Amino acid sequence: MTTASVDAVADQDRKGPGRPRSARADEAIIEAVLELLSAGQSADALSIEAVAATAGVGKATIYRRWPNKEALLIDAVTTMKGPIPEPAGVSVRDDLVTLLAGMRTKRMHRYGKVTACLLPELVKSEEMHKVYQAGVVEPRRDVMRGVLRRGVESGELRADLDVELTLLMLSGPAIVQNMLRWNPAVPDEGFAEHLVDAVLRGARA
Repeated sequence: MTTASVDAVADQDRKGPGRPRSARADEAIIEAVLELLSAGQSADALSIEAVAATAGVGKATIYRRWPNKEALLIDAVTTMKGPIPEPAGVSVRDDLVTLLAGMRTKRMHRYGKVTACLLPELVKSEEMHKVYQAGVVEPRRDVMRGVLRRGVESGELRADLDVELTLLMLSGPAIVQNMLRWNPAVPDEGFAEHLVDAVLRGARA
């Protein structure tokens, strides 16, 4: 689709009070960001001009939706991760496996590549780091935190469990394997189950 045609769709969707903005234009812009980052473009070097050219829209279309590049990056990464898996609430182990398995899908392989390109920006910019934590990381962390706290209350887990450290022990290896395949000797099959079982050996009541 050409720049003119995508922008025309966006303009048409804006006509009239209360009309929603163009979902097609939004998707094209988000996909352009992910395409550029997946190809190795650093977040710092990524430009609105490049995103607009890749998406086939004008820069004005992007700026009508996002106030700056940082907001666009966060929205793109959040969209790519998809919805947070919903724990069934039957057992702590099963719920943790569900959440960790959701971090190891084919979608997450692309997410790992994109996140690697974001890391320099997250290290350099405290504001970007805060926004990334609040918009991308914390919502998922909070769901897992709830599972662990429920386990402590039900007696499945130790009463003196350090919930925040346990969160780190569970999510850290999954993130590192996704992004860097840090230890190729660890198989992908059954990764979530093996990791949860290893952590729960020390966390069970």
